[in-house]
Amino acid sequence: MSFNTFGHSFRVTTFGESHGPAIGCVVDGCPPRLPLSESDIQPYLDRRRPGQSRFTTQRQEPDVVKILSGVCPDEATGKQVTTGTPIALVIDNLDQRTKDYTDIKDKYRPGHADYTYDAKYGVRDYRGGGRQSARETATRVAAGAIARKIVPGLQVRGALVQIGPHRIDRRRWDWAEVERNPFFCPDAEQAAFFADYLEGVRKRGSSIGAVIEVVAEGVPVGLGAPIYGKLDADLAAALMSINAVKGVEIGAGFRAAELAGEESNDEMRMGKDDRPVFLSNHAGGILGGISTGQPVVARFAVKATSSIPVPRRTVDRYGKETEIVTTGRHDPCVGIRAVPVGEAMMACVLADHYLRQRGQVGETPHWPFAPKPR
Repeated sequence: MSFNTFGHSFRVTTFGESHGPAIGCVVDGCPPRLPLSESDIQPYLDRRRPGQSRFTTQRQEPDVVKILSGVCPDEATGKQVTTGTPIALVIDNLDQRTKDYTDIKDKYRPGHADYTYDAKYGVRDYRGGGRQSARETATRVAAGAIARKIVPGLQVRGALVQIGPHRIDRRRWDWAEVERNPFFCPDAEQAAFFADYLEGVRKRGSSIGAVIEVVAEGVPVGLGAPIYGKLDADLAAALMSINAVKGVEIGAGFRAAELAGEESNDEMRMGKDDRPVFLSNHAGGILGGISTGQPVVARFAVKATSSIPVPRRTVDRYGKETEIVTTGRHDPCVGIRAVPVGEAMMACVLADHYLRQRGQVGETPHWPFAPKPR
């Protein structure tokens, strides 16, 4: 299996399976002399960690990260810093229950990649999905913690804005609320509704999808390149690579089709610092594949968890029609734990483009304004 690496200047290669001894990643291209220790990475993994509420899988994984390479003590500061060499990270798997999958090892789970893996490779790891498991996303979150250190002043935050057909009220958006409820929801009133709604879904043995919004602030102007290096194209690809994601929007997204030109165009005026100020952000902080300096805004849709304890029709690997019931520990809404993953992928893409920009034209934007006439 190839294609386990993403990024160009900031490259991340992930490895490991859901029921193997460990998962991990190698981060290549990180600049030297950045302070980095396990304590910088662990808080992000703790936000994604399973088993923290009745609304996520009850698999109990501490997800403690270990840095194996790419750092050394800095005598001048007394801190551990990056060396510019590959940074290897590993997270042990401690709570696998392979027996939960024994009865379905020859059956293709509807909605999963069981059939396509078998058709492509002729072999698949039935134990929790192996490489196709969302367990792999923990390594992306770890890499994202490193990526956040690369772009000066960057802040990346994500929030759950919809479960099933139920959306938040954006007038009640509060970033502080995201860390106060188990849904990463910025709307306290809707978070209370989600608790009752999702409890009903869970008791029915069903599952439901969600929409996540990720906002990056402090993004420099000029990241990305026209045609085949578009920032939004790379961001869309990164978010689509997350398990169970079936759609991505940048800025106004599909709603842009409903807006007239005078509505969708983000008008500009000159600010006090002789730089343009945008009066709206329908473009999501990206024009022509290049960042505008505004917040980069993306949303992605996560489908309902495919593993449910409700009988479903399927076939097995021998061509026999059968039924399947997936038992074990699964998220009734896998979109909840996708919030930290979406943040990580946004951070990795921005770090990659920041290093590309620095390598090609330097860090200082080339402001295209002629001197003011006297």
